Order: sequence, then C-alpha cells, then structure tokens
Amino acid sequence: MPSSVEGKRAPFYLAAEEYIAHNLPADDYLFTWQIGPTVVMGRHQVAHLEVDLDFCRAEGIDVIRRKSGGGCIFADYNNIMVSRVTGSGPIEPIFQQYAEDVTACLNRLGAPVEVAGRNDIVLNGRKICGNAFYHLKDRNIVHGTMLYDTNERLMQGALTPDKAKMSSKGVTSVKSRVGFLKDYLSISVNELREELRRGLTDRSILLTDEDIQYIKAIEAEYYDPDYLFGKQSREDKSCEARIPGVGSLNFRFSLIGDRIDQVSVQGDFFEEADAQFVFKEALVGVVFQPAAIAEALQKYQPERAIRGLEAEALWNLLLKMVNYISYKHVMVKELLLQH
Repeated sequence: MPSSVEGKRAPFYLAAEEYIAHNLPADDYLFTWQIGPTVVMGRHQVAHLEVDLDFCRAEGIDVIRRKSGGGCIFADYNNIMVSRVTGSGPIEPIFQQYAEDVTACLNRLGAPVEVAGRNDIVLNGRKICGNAFYHLKDRNIVHGTMLYDTNERLMQGALTPDKAKMSSKGVTSVKSRVGFLKDYLSISVNELREELRRGLTDRSILLTDEDIQYIKAIEAEYYDPDYLFGKQSREDKSCEARIPGVGSLNFRFSLIGDRIDQVSVQGDFFEEADAQFVFKEALVGVVFQPAAIAEALQKYQPERAIRGLEAEALWNLLLKMVNYISYKHVMVKELLLQH
C-alpha cells in the first residue's frame, strides 16, 4: 500500500481486499494496516447485542462490519491488521497455512505463540491474534487482528460479548481472554509491522491512483446503514418528564445503528403545530450524538410545536437519552441557547 493510504478508516482496507481479489492477477497478496479505535463486527452479528453503541458514540469509536464471519474485535493504532488474498481452492487449508505462517514469523521474533481453536493464535493461553475468512469467486480472503497493545478501557467498554461464549472459553471478561505481544517482544509496533512484511512476503507491488479511486468506490458500500446495522440492530431509547407550564412529555426514539430512525412524542401537552410531524422532520436521520442533535434542534426549533416548551427544557430532557461527555454537554448547550 502506498503511504498516502495510511490512516484510513477500516472499510478502506476491507475494500482494498475486495479490489485486489477481483482485479489483480491470480497470486497471493498480503498487506498490513493500522486504524484508529474501531469495533469490527462479523458479517452476521447483531450490533446492539455485541457492541455498546452508546459507549462507542461517546468515545468516538468507529463501528463497522466486515464481510467475513466470526465475532467482534476492537482495534486501534497499537494493533496490526493483516490481510491476505489468495487464489481459489478449499479455504480451510489456506486458512490454516496463513495461521501457521504468522505463528512461525512471531516465533522467530521470540514470541512463543501457537495456533489454537478454530481461528485464534494464542500466547500462554491468551488470544493475541483473531482471524477470519470469506470466499469470493476464484479467490479467498483471510484477515486477522494482531494485538501488540491496546487501550484496554476502550476495548472493554466497547465490546459486550455473549456471556455463553465467554464462559465456554473459561474466561469472565474480554480483558482476561487476550494477551499482548509487547510483553514478549523488544521491538515497537511499527518495527513489528515491518518484520511481518519481511517475514510474510517476498516482493511488493504499488497500487496506482486509479486503483485507489476504485477502492474508495467499494469502500462506500461499507457505510450503507442497511448493510452496517440492518433492521435487527434497532435500539429503543426513551425519556420522560413533567415540565411546569408545559405538561408531561414522553419521547421515544428508535435507532438503527447510530442514527435516529423513528421519533414518537406523547404527553398531555398542548400543540401549537403537529408535534409528531415537527419532531420527525427535525430528528429522523440525525446521528444520535449531542452535537448532531443540538444542531438539528437549533435548525428546526421543534419546541415551537409544543405550547410553553423552551429550548433549554427540551435539551435537558433529551440529554437523558444521549450518552455524553460533560464538557461537551456544556459546549453544546451553549450553542443551542444562542438562537
């Protein structure tokens, strides 16, 4: 990969796998990449059952979905992502060879890792590399996440794995299940990435600017809300209060992923306009984050649909639903009250 594509979001690199598989001559290709704090879901997982979406919104953690199966992973710049695109053939031996190649490379560097289970590379019983794969016509894609180090607070807060799965592996938390290569290697994460390149490849190619544009076109598909979250990932949020001079207000939001999909407002208030219509117009499609909601409220001023409702009172009520960081709360509230 050219240096110009460093620092992209995860979907860019997943799209690059697809582009290479569909467009480059039959061969084995491997590249490594690094990303900011990101949760990557497996193809068939339901987002709100596996990921604390409120925590991710508040912490600015990207949530995306890959096209391979398996479970959720958390990655940041202290991890190394490895992608391998191979020719056709049964996927199991290809997958096994990939895991053995990575294991041998880490062994040479001094990390006593081994292949374990159906898709893991472990170190002293703790997972340091989770891998997944999927099949395209005449090509196979294998990819893995290598834990050199990570932000454990973000990892534990973002992932909410199935308790039965954790129990079956004899562990009680995400943290207790994983290990870190930094504890066994004397090299930095960037040096490890270079060692992997040398140890797992024997030549290199450089993608062109035209290749990059095609990859970006594929990347856009990964951000489609229907693909990313689907109808199964609907979340419901609600808040209610009795406001003097207004009456009772009950808001119910239905979210798909990080966006508001439905809005309902109920109570014994008096209307100056059709409150259901006004609030839907203002908030449906808006990202469920304080700044985005504040911007929508400032633009549409939906409080005018309800007799006696002030902007500040509306904002204070909606904050009960929105997971926010306190200093952002103050900044956004000040923005809201400027109109």
